[in-house]
This record gives sequence, structure tokens and C-alpha cells, in this order.
Amino acid sequence: MSERTAVIASRVGLHARPAGIFVAAVSALPLEITISLQGEPADDAMDASSILSIMSLGAANGDTVVLRAEGDGADDALDALVTLLETDLDAE
Repeated sequence: MSERTAVIASRVGLHARPAGIFVAAVSALPLEITISLQGEPADDAMDASSILSIMSLGAANGDTVVLRAEGDGADDALDALVTLLETDLDAE
């Protein structure tokens, strides 16, 4: 299983617009990807393709999240998602 951490750069965290952009990117991938706040047990990871899961995560600006995926292309997919999360999506 591949794993990456990312620091949330969007000023409002993963809420509304940034969450929608992130979920759209995850949903376009042929992998099951989970997300959790750093320090939370892996069993508490949520489906990263679910807007409700992302919104209920409560990740704020500066929080570190953990992304996990398994399968072909997981490393590249997670790298791209980290880049997205570490971009201020509110500024675009």
C-alpha cells in the first residue's frame, strides 16, 4: 500500500470548493483512495472520493492528512493528489 502525507494549503481547509476539486480529482482515478488526519488510526480513514467524508474530516489550513491507495499507479496518483492539496485552491 502506498501512503503520502500532505499539508492542507487552502485557506478554508477542505471545505466547499477545495473539497469539491479534490473529490473530482480522486473520482477520476481508477483506485480506491482513503484520507485521514495524521495521527488517526488507519482504520478511521475515510473514502476520499466522497464529498461527505471529506467535509466531515474537518481538515483545516495547515493540518496534515494521510492519503493511502493500493494498486497500479498508486504512487503517481498520490503524488498528484498531494500536489493538489498543497495548493491554495481558494486562490484559483
